[in-house]
Amino acid sequence: MRFRPARTLLLGTVALCYLFLYLPIIHIALASFARNYTFPYPPKWTLTIMGRLFSNSLYQAALGNSIIIGLCAAALSTLLAGLATIGLLRHAGRRAPLYLALFVAPLFVSEVLLGISSLIFNGLFLGLPGNLGSAILANAVHCFSYALLIIATQLYRYDWRLDDAAMVFGASPMRTFFEVTLPLVWPGLFGAFIVTFIMSFNNLEISFYLLGATPTLPSAAWGALRYGVKPELYALATCVNLVVFFLLAVMFVLMLTGTVTFGHRPERERSAV
Repeated sequence: MRFRPARTLLLGTVALCYLFLYLPIIHIALASFARNYTFPYPPKWTLTIMGRLFSNSLYQAALGNSIIIGLCAAALSTLLAGLATIGLLRHAGRRAPLYLALFVAPLFVSEVLLGISSLIFNGLFLGLPGNLGSAILANAVHCFSYALLIIATQLYRYDWRLDDAAMVFGASPMRTFFEVTLPLVWPGLFGAFIVTFIMSFNNLEISFYLLGATPTLPSAAWGALRYGVKPELYALATCVNLVVFFLLAVMFVLMLTGTVTFGHRPERERSAV
């Protein structure tokens, strides 16, 4: 086999990058199941740290709040982004670039500034205290642009003649959407929901400014760091990583089996001719 220095260098660089990214995650995972968590090599296995984590009332409340924020913000941002993408590609016309610039504007605002501005707007102008509702809305604003871009990759090559054909044969716009459009574009909505759920579930800056003393998993972990790195933080990080990897694995398996496909399907265009 011919030796290729450039290929070998590229593969070595990729391997080093993956080690740099995932070795800390593996180390934390080992530390969360080991008695010798400061240097878990070789690990002495135990479930004591995980037991202390799940018996902690603070982390239980933080987990519940994070799940509520993640699910609600993901559902809201996916719904709004789906409607905005359909309107942008279907009805915007010449003003589509202007609307697109407005829709992706939150991408260029840092999460800290978004959290502070939401706090000021709610407190000074609306007179509302920080709560889960305001945190959900602020996270939805932050996640909206990401959801729109994900859904747009699915709808960009969507054949709108399928909708026109359904309405020509008597289907109402609502029935056309649920029986024609949604079955074809739901993978994009599903992908946007998973990505925005992960983003809002793990968000610290926005939720911290809008919730105050109401804990979420990121804020509870950040507050615990003031007293040093406790073994419960290793277990908490491992649980969060497992949730994220599980959701990404579900998407990968669905794409691998063909249940979910993203982008253009040639059969759509042929079916509309």
